Amino acid sequence: MSSGKWELRIHRSHCLRQHIAVTTDPGMGAAILSDLTTEALIPATAVVGIAFALVQWVLVSRVSLSPEKEANGAGNDKNGDSGYLIDEEEGLNDHNVVVKCAEIQRAISEGATSFLFTEYQYVGIFMAIFAILIFLFLGSVEGFSTKSQPCTYSKDKTCKPALANAIFSTLAFLLGGITSVVSGFLGMKIATYANARTTLEARKGVGKAFITAFRSGAVMGFLLAANGLLVLFISINLFKLYYGDDWEGLFEAITGYGLGGSSMALFGRVGGGIYTKAADVGADLVGKVERNIPEDDPRNPAVIADNVGDNVGDIAGMGSDLFGSYAESSCAALVVASISSFGINHDLTAMLYPLLISSMGIIVCLITTLFATDFFEIKAVNEIEPSLKRQLIISTILMTGGIAIVTWVALPSTFTIFNFGVQKTVKNWELFFCVAIGLWAGLVIGFVTEYYTSNAYSPVQDVADSCRTGAATNVIFGLALGYKSVIIPIFAIAASIFVSFSFAAMYGIAVAALGMLSTIATGLAIDAYGPISDNAGGIAEMAGMSHRIRERTDALDAAGNTTAAIGKGFAIGSAALVSLALFGAFVSRAAISTVDVLTPKVFIGLLVGAMLPYWFSAMTMKSVGSAALKMVEEVRRQFNTIPGLMEGTAKPDYTNCVKISTDASIKEMIPPGALVMLTPLVVGTLFGVETLSGVLAGSLVSGVQIAISASNTGGAWDNAKKYIEAGTSAHARSLGPKGSDPHKAAVIGDTIGDPLKDTSGPSLNILIKLMAVESLVFAPFFATHGGILFKLF
Repeated sequence: MSSGKWELRIHRSHCLRQHIAVTTDPGMGAAILSDLTTEALIPATAVVGIAFALVQWVLVSRVSLSPEKEANGAGNDKNGDSGYLIDEEEGLNDHNVVVKCAEIQRAISEGATSFLFTEYQYVGIFMAIFAILIFLFLGSVEGFSTKSQPCTYSKDKTCKPALANAIFSTLAFLLGGITSVVSGFLGMKIATYANARTTLEARKGVGKAFITAFRSGAVMGFLLAANGLLVLFISINLFKLYYGDDWEGLFEAITGYGLGGSSMALFGRVGGGIYTKAADVGADLVGKVERNIPEDDPRNPAVIADNVGDNVGDIAGMGSDLFGSYAESSCAALVVASISSFGINHDLTAMLYPLLISSMGIIVCLITTLFATDFFEIKAVNEIEPSLKRQLIISTILMTGGIAIVTWVALPSTFTIFNFGVQKTVKNWELFFCVAIGLWAGLVIGFVTEYYTSNAYSPVQDVADSCRTGAATNVIFGLALGYKSVIIPIFAIAASIFVSFSFAAMYGIAVAALGMLSTIATGLAIDAYGPISDNAGGIAEMAGMSHRIRERTDALDAAGNTTAAIGKGFAIGSAALVSLALFGAFVSRAAISTVDVLTPKVFIGLLVGAMLPYWFSAMTMKSVGSAALKMVEEVRRQFNTIPGLMEGTAKPDYTNCVKISTDASIKEMIPPGALVMLTPLVVGTLFGVETLSGVLAGSLVSGVQIAISASNTGGAWDNAKKYIEAGTSAHARSLGPKGSDPHKAAVIGDTIGDPLKDTSGPSLNILIKLMAVESLVFAPFFATHGGILFKLF
């Protein structure tokens, strides 16, 4: 720049101080879709999504866990209980196996339910306290006045009092939190319902097991997507009864919905991640490395806790996380739209464009799911991963057409978008490109993630090969892979930011994030499929089923590991876009004229913000380590003190290990959660909005990099271990078999990677978006009363 300063200039024109009403020019062209049709379409689509989820659940429930029913029901239709995809029917008449599977499933379900209820008690206390804080902070902006006030962006208009914003933001926060909790809990119940059924279906062939696991994932995906959309739509309409024409105030209050969703997701991800990895690390280190027994061996005392962890971390935590991303991207888009021509002219159809995109996503995902469950059939192990990849490609292609249709019928041909104090003229085709580039950037991130984490490609095979010389080289290769895997996703995110901002300012970035999440139902189905398959393999081992069946469940699980990494890539990429959109909304709401990184106030915030993901990761990693240490000691104690345990003549004490994981995760999730939730409040109150803007920018930039590398490093180590165990190629067989020195080195790498890919990495995307949405919700208070320390000096 001519001044020689590196700075980000955000100009706020006189339009902020003047009336910025924009009327739709007759030449702009009205939307084809009427407001009434929009109001009917959105809830109808959500209901269709819920109905489709229930149909999938009914189909899964046809697989019986009762020996009598199963004996009577063998041999029906293609996706039920026939011999249609049978490779080799094994043990179909062994009723003892069915009884064992049912017992194990019950133990896993009870353990997961017990943990989540304990977690939700603590989270409920937090919700109540934080809801009070929201009310007190926002209510104090105007001294709890009940008088109407001038609108923030149109000073000659009158808006509802700050007290109303406090009340409705608090209600939206509680609604978002409850929806997030319900989403996670339903996901866990569905997964624990389906795991043993997937195991039993594996006796009839890999195709049967795949369909059961995928249908179960689809139940979760569609329930979450539809519930999130429906609750948000109902909330907007209920709030509108009070707010009337004050859409600026209405959608500012609705941002509380995103805050509630992500707050619960943080505790779900961190708590569940600590639980699952403490059990996993404990089970692996003692069972596989020290005692040389197989994974999920029933003699291992931590085996039930390990399988419970898959459900509370990878299912419940991940469900809440993606719901939070969806809620925040919708809220960010709605906030910007409310002060653009959509909101100023009270154009409801255009205003609800983000919700219409999500509605179209449900229909597209419904069609896409049928390709996996009905149109194409899995007949061999090597068809599993291509089928899951096909889901991503089909949903992306169909959704591109869906976005074009929604954009054409819901938006006027020309409109204006608020852009830091001025109204930017935008054409509807430009907005189509914003959503589409977010959608396709998600696919690019997904495929790059797959390349770096799937054992079908050279990066993971190189990591596996490095195990020849021990664990140290395995760790070095794995870390290098993770760092390298960041490059292309960052370019994809950067390109989508540049294009979407150029076309439609911060609104473009918000809808790009929504585009990335528009196929959330399919993304979640693919993601949830992994832990369900993992559990199915564990149940097969614990029930003493044949090696061939375990091979099938392992094949399902290996594909699931890759798809889980893809899901995390989507979550991280969308979090970056959402955070930036929320950051833009915060800067506008806090009336910041310039964010200049060479200003000391901003630069210190930038440094501290960039450090926060490291502090947060340190806390979560150490929490897993501390909990795993207790688990290792307990597992060793049981092996050493219970006579006949190694011989299989005595049963381990599973409940004690479940209790260790539960207690450790509940205790350890509080400090990282407090760090994330309190940072914006402390910085905004003591140092002001400019320093807080630096903190948000810093945490976004460093958090995305760490999250991607951590998730992919862990995923690569996991699949390198599975590559050696499967022994499907001459190279893999040269490194094996299980128990060989290279395999032990791979197990150590996998153990190190567990907290990276399932605790720290996935939680970081919640950190960056949660701090941004919290700052936006509290922006009125920070703008009025913030920066106490700088005011004193």
